[in-house]
Amino acid sequence: MLDRATETEPTEAERIAHAYRVASGGNAWAALVRAVEDALTDLAEAERRSLRRDRLISYGYVRGRHDGGGR
Repeated sequence: MLDRATETEPTEAERIAHAYRVASGGNAWAALVRAVEDALTDLAEAERRSLRRDRLISYGYVRGRHDGGGR
């Protein structure tokens, strides 16, 4: 029998994994595949935003360049 004093709350990862499994009708493999798909989608979006931010920063440096016009 489990001692209630030693039970801990599920971690965030465990809660997310449980939600994926429930959404997949209890199919652990389908839940895993969906979680990986979502993670890859989020990673691609983060990379896209990072590249866009880097381009904006580079563009800002070019626009702020002094061409020796006495300024």
